[in-house]
Order: sequence, then structure tokens, then C-alpha cells
Amino acid sequence: MLGGMRIRRVQSFLMSYRLPEPSVMTYYGGERTILKRDAMLIRVESDNGLVGYAPGQGSEVAHQRITQTVAPFLKGRLLAEPDALRVMFQEAANGDLEVLKVYSAVEVALYDLLGKELGVPVSELVGGRVRDRMKLYGSAGMYQPPEAYAAEAAGIAALGFSAYKMRPALGPDEDLRTVKLIREAVGPSVDIMVDAHSWWRMGDRSYGPERVEKLAEQMAEYEILWLEEPLPPLDHAAYRKLRAAGSVALASGEHEPSEASFADLILDPCVDYAQMDIVCQGGYTTCRRVLADVERAGLRFAFHSWGTDLEVVAAAHLGICWPDTVCEWLEYPVYTTTALKTMYPFPLAQDILKQPLDIREGELFVPTKPGLGIEVDESVVERYPWIPGPWSFFKLISPAATYAVTSDHSVQWTDQPQA
Repeated sequence: MLGGMRIRRVQSFLMSYRLPEPSVMTYYGGERTILKRDAMLIRVESDNGLVGYAPGQGSEVAHQRITQTVAPFLKGRLLAEPDALRVMFQEAANGDLEVLKVYSAVEVALYDLLGKELGVPVSELVGGRVRDRMKLYGSAGMYQPPEAYAAEAAGIAALGFSAYKMRPALGPDEDLRTVKLIREAVGPSVDIMVDAHSWWRMGDRSYGPERVEKLAEQMAEYEILWLEEPLPPLDHAAYRKLRAAGSVALASGEHEPSEASFADLILDPCVDYAQMDIVCQGGYTTCRRVLADVERAGLRFAFHSWGTDLEVVAAAHLGICWPDTVCEWLEYPVYTTTALKTMYPFPLAQDILKQPLDIREGELFVPTKPGLGIEVDESVVERYPWIPGPWSFFKLISPAATYAVTSDHSVQWTDQPQA
């Protein structure tokens, strides 16, 4: 791969959108409060004036790692082959896995920059596209009455999405009733994903393995596409046992801490759908290896994406390098807009791009222009100034404690409860 650019500058910008009012949602295990949403924009500039962009973790730790470690390493280096630069950085970082994950987010901007220099889309640099579009599922559904979930699902289906993902945790009976009402609202042609990660965030009220297995059997009656993270994610043995019961397809992966953990999840199958977030869990490099393992194991893959439209399009460029029999779904969070009231507003998610993504009938048509093929609106950096502190809190009933949530979605929450 030829190229003569040198990297002039690497920057990361933290941004926040404060909700007009805190969103307080009651669920079976306690109460969740959302104060704001955070994001990061990564900017890499070359000596010939081109600029590459990438999404990053909206966290001060990630910003510090980029500023103090990644940026000084990359400054002045020739950008001709990102793989070679990564190998050099791995040696310089002494195998620090968390620093390498942050570097992998910056690497997306390197690919965007190189694609612009060579006049090719990023998809051609990370594997070669085999298709031009990806299925999106409309992701929303947070802690509301069953009837409200059903209405929201119908609204998202009306926008053209062929699948809807919700997060339950209203108690076993109400969770089941919710799924029943959703199926009645959307009919047989819309897929339903149940993201049960809240079930292991409820302290003493979390559903145990027997309860989960029974609910899985009951939800299967309503033909859900998958049941996501119904058990603590790192308890792979419990997932293998639940999968062996065969009632519903299982999905997990967004909390896996390493490639070795992903390999155990996939190659001795714990799930039917493996998931990964390119921003938090290792970027294109790790995801390419995960996708290869998914194909070998005869499973399916679905991107986790819970940030801005820049995140969505960055993931899609890799996703279309695989057939949809391997890389089937890309998560698209449906925030409150003038078109539909859902979870809460997060206008930064769309404002980060100058033009909206090309989404038709629930499919993203991936840009063919050089790089990521989008134009970033850098004014968002000033329009959405950074607000320090966690963006969300879980307050548990038993044991009584409050936990903070960071913008690294691969982490359950901060290790220590807040006072």
C-alpha cells in the first residue's frame, strides 16, 4: 500500500449533551437515572492537509491516553500501512491492553485519512466490500410500562426498521407480558431482540439461571430473534448450559474484555450471535479476527453501537466486507427526535455529521466516497462542551447501593458503589 503522508497532529475532543431534565426510570431492581450522554471525536491531520475522523469513548481516561501516549507516538510518522504502525505501537505500549483499545479507536481515523489519500472507501482497506448495505435494527426500549414498549416498537417499525430491541427488567411476569404486547403490536414480520443485561444489574433481585431458562422458554412462544445477556456475561459456562436448552438464540459479547475471552465465547459456542463494539473493544483489528472466528464456528455477528452516527458508519465499513450470513446486524440507537419519541434526546448523535446517513427501509447504504465517505461537522465540539462525571447511575434496592456508568460500554459500571 503506497502513500507519502506524514501525520501532523492527533487530537481527541470530549463532548456532552445534557438532557433537559434527568431521565429517571424505575425498574424491578431499583432506579436508573440518566443525566447526559457523552461522545468523543478523534481528529487526525496529515501534512498535506487531509483530515481523518473516528468515534471514541466519551471518557477522560481515553482522552488522556490519546493525548499523552497515542498522539506523541503517531506525530511525524509516515502513514502508508496502518498494520505496521499498530505493530510498532504494540511494542511501545508494552502490551497494555486498555491503551491498545484506545489506539484501535484512533486507527479508524488513520484508515479514514488513508482512504482519502488513496481515493478509496475504508471498506476497501479493511477487507474489501462484498455488498453495499447493512441491516439496521432499531434499538431503544428502556424501563417503561409494557404498553409503552409496544407503542414504541410500532413506531420504530413504522420508520422502516425490520427489527426492534428493548431492555426489560420489570419483573418476570411483566417482562413476558411486554414481549407479548410487542409481538401483537408489530406483527410477525418484525424481529424482536430482548436485551436482558439489566437482569444482572439488579443486585439480589437479579434473575437466577432457572428463572432465566423458564423466561427464555416462555419468550420463545413469541418468536424473539435473540435473548441478549440474560446472565452475567463472563459466566460462559452458564451460557453454554442455557444454549444447550435450545429454547431461544442467545447473544452476547459487548462486555468481553479480551480476544481470548471472545474466542472462548465463540469457538466453544456460548451464543448464536456474537456482538462487539469497535469503539471500546479493539477496533477494526480485533473485530476482523472475531468475525473470522464467528464464520469458522458457523455463528452470526451483530455490531454493538450505542453512540453517534459516526460510530454506526465506521462499523458498517467493516461489516460489508463480510456476507450477511456472517455479519448480519448493525445496532442503530433510535433516540427521541421530532419523528418519534423514544428513550431520550441525543441530538449530538446526528449533528456530528453534516449530512444524514443514507438509511432506507431499515438498511444503511454504506458510502462509496473515499475514507468513511462522510463529512464531520466540527462545530459540534463547541456546541456540545464536555461535562465531567458519569452519564448514568443505577440505584439498587438490595443491596442498597448506587453505581455509576461510564461511556465505555464494555464495562459493567464503576467497580465501587457511590456514597
